[in-house]
Order: sequence, then structure tokens, then C-alpha cells
Amino acid sequence: MIDAAGNTKKQILELVKRFFKESQKQKEERREGSARVAVSGKVYDEKELQNLVECSLEGWWTEGRWNALFEKKLKDLLGMNFALTMNSGSSANLIALKCLTSPRLGERRIKRGDEIITAAACFPTTVNPIIDIGAIPVFIDVELPNYNASAEQVEKAITKKTKAVILAHTLGNPFDAERISELCKKHNLWLIEDNCDALGSRYNGRLTGTFGDLATLSFYPAHHMTTAEGGAVMTDNPALYKIARSMRDWGRDCWCPTGRDNTCGKRFEWKLGRLPYGYDHKYIYSEIGYNLKMTDFQAALGVAQIDKLEGFIEKRKKNFDYLKKKLKAYEDCLLLPEKTNNSDPSWFGFLITLRQDNPEKKLERDKMMKHLESEGIGTRLLFSGNITKQPYFIDYSVEHRQVGNLKNTDLIMNNSFWVGVYPGIDRKGLDRICQAIEEYLS
Repeated sequence: MIDAAGNTKKQILELVKRFFKESQKQKEERREGSARVAVSGKVYDEKELQNLVECSLEGWWTEGRWNALFEKKLKDLLGMNFALTMNSGSSANLIALKCLTSPRLGERRIKRGDEIITAAACFPTTVNPIIDIGAIPVFIDVELPNYNASAEQVEKAITKKTKAVILAHTLGNPFDAERISELCKKHNLWLIEDNCDALGSRYNGRLTGTFGDLATLSFYPAHHMTTAEGGAVMTDNPALYKIARSMRDWGRDCWCPTGRDNTCGKRFEWKLGRLPYGYDHKYIYSEIGYNLKMTDFQAALGVAQIDKLEGFIEKRKKNFDYLKKKLKAYEDCLLLPEKTNNSDPSWFGFLITLRQDNPEKKLERDKMMKHLESEGIGTRLLFSGNITKQPYFIDYSVEHRQVGNLKNTDLIMNNSFWVGVYPGIDRKGLDRICQAIEEYLS
């Protein structure tokens, strides 16, 4: 018997493939000779579109089979026990920190007034969850030219109030994950790796995101792979996974997957809190939670993207190396990025700091960026620069502590910017970046 629906679906997916190839050809013709060299962007083919269409035809659009497959692929990729997908990398950071406030963690629970160490040169949503849980962010400086906080800086910031450290691997360049991890274990501190910009980076041969108690990922289109919006929390700790999952799923005590009931076998036999015996376990809440789940549409994109990730990473590395080699002649004016010792970065961008030690060549970052933008070269700052100087930190009178003078962070705030190395940039685009920089410097 012929499966009419199955045959129709096959035809639809073949048409999607045909559509992609035809539309891509038209896009390439329009871009020829006038393309902007973006700092980031999504790279995909017909497989992502086919997965999206197949998911839509199935009619199960919330967390489902695609999400389960994507989480498995993430676990296999990083060699970790648990992957919990989210609707964004920012939500992943929120859940990673918030799960450490759970009463289930006893004495290690983070409470209001406790301190959490982080870098002042950061993305806001690495820091904002610290504020939201009532903890005190403690800001440390970074080192140049790797743009990461050092183990020595972390150690100087530790006090009796310190409960955790959260650090990002800056633009894909790993921080000293081994030493900082050992330091956290020595002082009984939680370590959260913000791995959003560094998927595929390695430190001493080991993937970043596997050193901490928790790690976060972002799948926004600017990142190493995309699910449109999306993120994930990774951990090897079953207790943290259980808490994080509860907080992501409204705070409920029930652990049934979406669409499943009575996994525990006693759905109407629980007695928790001050609720009556037999209260439906699906509506018992043990944590303060939200709904931050990923849809199956997003996961379907991720399933296709993760199979391309190795190629994406290699292209990023090659693009970075090409820019480094071409711009080396201008090191008297430009401080070029250096990878952390013992690391193999999966670069997110190419970070440049304008040197200010040559009075004869006083460079202005804003003018240089405007020149590059006028030549069709996309540029970005290193996110918040010094986050303590952002308007919201002042307007909300955010309580925080600072260790040292944050000299390098301020230097970055005033003199640093980055250009792209993502896989969508070809050799012609890289040459345009270098040419525009050379023109400005000359």
C-alpha cells in the first residue's frame, strides 16, 4: 500500500532543496560586487530548511523529538552527561546562576549578599543574573592581549563571601580553565563557564565548557552555530540538571517530558509542601521557575547545524590566521590578539586594540570604525566595554565590588573593536578588511 502522505512529504522536501538552490543563486547574483563584509551571520543550506519544513508538517511544535535529538548531539559533542536547551544563551546564563540559589544545595546555596567573581569586560547577560539573584558582582580586570581574566586576578578577589565564579571565554579565546577550575575546587566555589562565544575551543586539548560545574551556550545567528534564537546549559551534575530543568519548566517538581504523563508512576500519590495528599504532580512547584524552553523548530535547525560545526570552526580558525598574518605588519599601531597559552581557540571574532604609546600616531577608535563601516566592513565593540560604566549600572545604583583599577578593561572600552571571522567571509572579504585597515593607517 502506497503511503500517500509520506510520498507527498518526500516531494515537498525535494522542492525545498530546489527552492534553496534557486534562491541562493539569485542572492549571490545580487551580492556580487556590493557585498558587505559582516562581522557575523548564519551559514546554512537546504538541510536546515528541510528540517524546519519536516518539523512543521509533523505538527508537534513545542519541545519534542527534534529537541531530544539535539540535546543528545550536544551531549555527545562535549562528552557531558546533561544538556538542557533554552530559548536563548542569556536565559541559559540566568538558569545556570539561578539554579545555584536552590535550597536543595544546602550550605553551598548562593544567597542574597553573597559574592560572585566575574570580568568587567563582558556581555551584560553574563552579569545581570548575578544582580537578579541578589548576589554582589565582584569585577576583576583582564590581561592583554588574550583579553581574559587570570587565575591570579580571581584569587585576589576571593573573600569569605565568595560563592562562585562566572567567566566567559572572550571571543572564543579560552581563559586559564584548568587553574581557575582548581582554584574554585580549593575554595569550594561554583564555576560557571560562559561558553557562548567559544563552542569548539580547547584548553590543554580539552573542550571548553567541560571544566566548570555548569556551562552555557548560545545559538543566536552570530554564534558558531544557530537555532535562530536559542541556548543551552551543560553539566555533569545530576542534581544541578534536575534543579535547572525545573526552573526552566515553570519550577515544577514533575520531570515528565513534554507530552508525557505519570513517568514516576505515582502522579496522584505525592505529598509535598502543604498541599493535600494526591495533588497532581504536574502542578506541584518546588522551585521559582519560568518557561524558557526551546521549540522543536529551533532544535530542528540545530540538528542540521551541529553536523556542520566542525567545518565552521575550521573556517573560523583559518580566517583568523589569515587576518593575523596580513595585519602583522601594523603591530606598531595595532595590538593583535594572542591565544591563551596551551589553548586552541574556536574564534568568534578578530579583536584589535589601537596602541596609544606612539605620540606620532595617535589613533582614534571611533574614526577608524567609521572608516571601516564606510567601506562596507562590519565592526563591533567588545560588548559592554567596562560594564560598571554603563548607564543602567549607574541609574539602578547596582551594588558591586571592584578589585584593582580595571586598567586594561578601560583600555578596551576606549581603544578596542573587532571584525568578523565567521565562515561566511571568503578570502575576498578578508582582503577587503585588511585593505580598509591599511588605508586608514596610511
